Amino acid sequence: MKNILGMILLLYVPLTWAQSRVEDGGHEVQLWTGGGHSVPGGTSSTGVWNVGLRYGWILTRPHGPGFLEGRFEYAVDAVPAFVVFQPANTAYGVGFNPLNLKWNFATRGRVVPYLELSGGTLFTNHDVPTGTDRVNFTSSAALGAHFLGGSRNWSVEVRYMHISNAGLSDPNPGVNTVQVRLGIGKFYGSGRATKK
Repeated sequence: MKNILGMILLLYVPLTWAQSRVEDGGHEVQLWTGGGHSVPGGTSSTGVWNVGLRYGWILTRPHGPGFLEGRFEYAVDAVPAFVVFQPANTAYGVGFNPLNLKWNFATRGRVVPYLELSGGTLFTNHDVPTGTDRVNFTSSAALGAHFLGGSRNWSVEVRYMHISNAGLSDPNPGVNTVQVRLGIGKFYGSGRATKK
């Protein structure tokens, strides 16, 4: 337990340094947690909760037409805790999301809205959904906003997530969830001047 607390503190301390803005060539570090419940289109009566750590790279300068102007970000997530509450049991797992494609809208204020598409894997100790497989894939879409502060930022988002074994076993009913995710993080600049 002391090792886990030490790791969290080690990761959190850098979040309190430097300016927190989305910058060209910059990076994002974030600790997040989210949860939600299943929606129609898959297995019902299922809830999820997860926590993860994100590292992202701001890849572009602001571009795009009018209000769609923004910066493209690529990120990876490590998900050390992913819990699926099913009628038959509670499945505990871990995940890795190597594909997070994020569009941070270019704004002049302290609120930065974003859109995101993600994909990854989920490994659990019980089948998810029950009677299928312990190895699953996750795909999701999110709409959220960063609330920038002087030394860190908060984020709030609504995320639709599909959990499925992609046909590795039969049956493959999948789980569709709508989640609310909260995060605390920091954008690190590249040291270059930015346009916005």
